[in-house]
Amino acid sequence: MPRNKKPTIALIYDFDGTLSPNNMQEYKFLKEIGIKNKNDFWKENSEMVKKHNASNILCYMELMIKKSKDAGKPIKKKTFQNYGKSVKLYDGVEDWFDLIEKIGKQEGVKIEHYINSSGLKEMIEGTSIAKKFKEIYACSFMYNENDVAEWPAVAVDFTAKTQFLFMINKGISKISDNSKVNEYKSEDERPIPFKHMIYFGDGETDIPCMKLVKQYGGKSIAVYNPSKRKRETVTKLIDNNRVNFVCKADYTKDSEIYNIVKTIIVKIKADCDFRQLELKNRNQHQKHQSIK
Repeated sequence: MPRNKKPTIALIYDFDGTLSPNNMQEYKFLKEIGIKNKNDFWKENSEMVKKHNASNILCYMELMIKKSKDAGKPIKKKTFQNYGKSVKLYDGVEDWFDLIEKIGKQEGVKIEHYINSSGLKEMIEGTSIAKKFKEIYACSFMYNENDVAEWPAVAVDFTAKTQFLFMINKGISKISDNSKVNEYKSEDERPIPFKHMIYFGDGETDIPCMKLVKQYGGKSIAVYNPSKRKRETVTKLIDNNRVNFVCKADYTKDSEIYNIVKTIIVKIKADCDFRQLELKNRNQHQKHQSIK
């Protein structure tokens, strides 16, 4: 990191189960197309996966298109975004980003928020927090000339999620820039080192990302909903060395997750200051030696 430049810290979030209690399709979409029991939709999706030995993500996206057309309600991008308005968030999420920004200003660091989700980008764009994210990496559709969803454009499984981490690391915003992800870039040239990342996730598709961020020096936080899972069922991620912390999904000020993230930000800044101090001292020593 260049001297006197503010370090950038990336907070990277899964969405369903991490920022929101349920799958985003379950709030309004399924009801609008006449599916009263959400379990029926996910059961049919699982059957498609097994029958075709296919991607779970691609199958749910295909099933959404099929079911909406069968119901006579083909989905447009604006329709998806309207569905996003009905998505509920965990306690404190709407105020969370401003709280973290305040900590960043106090510590003299730049804070950036990212979504890395197997959910739908179009629905996330319709939520009240969409503008808080620098980038939303999530599943999306291709649309025909009538702006109706016709085919999956991006399907985000756990492999794609790890790819997006490297895109954030290297400062790549367009998913189509595949070649740039694999280009060599020295650590000093990368805008956001992994040790400056904080990853939030809840499900199996998040485990590779949480472990990768942790292995590279960043911090990973497994989030759980106490009404659905006991803390003990999640702490095995700590026992297996996959995450740094396990926290209840409560994003209010002075909650456990708030205090942990605040401490991580303070530590990252202190580590940056220490490296700059060390570098300054080394340069002074080298200058002194050259004079001799």
